[in-house]
Amino acid sequence: MKIPACTWTIALLGAAAVPAPAARPDSSSGSGPARPNIVFIMADDLGWGEMGCYGQQKIKTPNLDRLAGEGLRFLRHYTGAPVCAPARCVLMTGRHLGHAEIRNNGDSKNGRKFPGQWPITAGAVTIAEALKKAGYATGGFGKWGLGPTDTTGSPIRQGFDRFYGYNC
Repeated sequence: MKIPACTWTIALLGAAAVPAPAARPDSSSGSGPARPNIVFIMADDLGWGEMGCYGQQKIKTPNLDRLAGEGLRFLRHYTGAPVCAPARCVLMTGRHLGHAEIRNNGDSKNGRKFPGQWPITAGAVTIAEALKKAGYATGGFGKWGLGPTDTTGSPIRQGFDRFYGYNC
């Protein structure tokens, strides 16, 4: 079953990057245009069409609709995973599911138990790391589910300057 990316992207409580520029260039200094703020929202179990910007008429979502109207919406992006951890891994790393190290919501790997999901490996480059390298300050808020804090999957070890949330 293919699930549209908006199912995962436009609602709060995702283990998501919420990066913002570390410092906006002063436009009067001639240093070029300011980089945009980036707010990436990922939600579990949000169905296509459950927000006004995708056609929902019964439930009002004006703030999310405004964000979607001013930014980028994913209209033809699908996840190859039926559960949250691999979908999060794919979105965070940009890897195809066949190349991602997290394949299910299991809680043990090679005999080691993890409270939550398996950790992203140290060699995986996340969107947070790429944005940080480009000069952005990064923060993740909400559900993480990509490794406990004492592993390579910790959000702080995966490029986030700040994280406030939980591992499922």
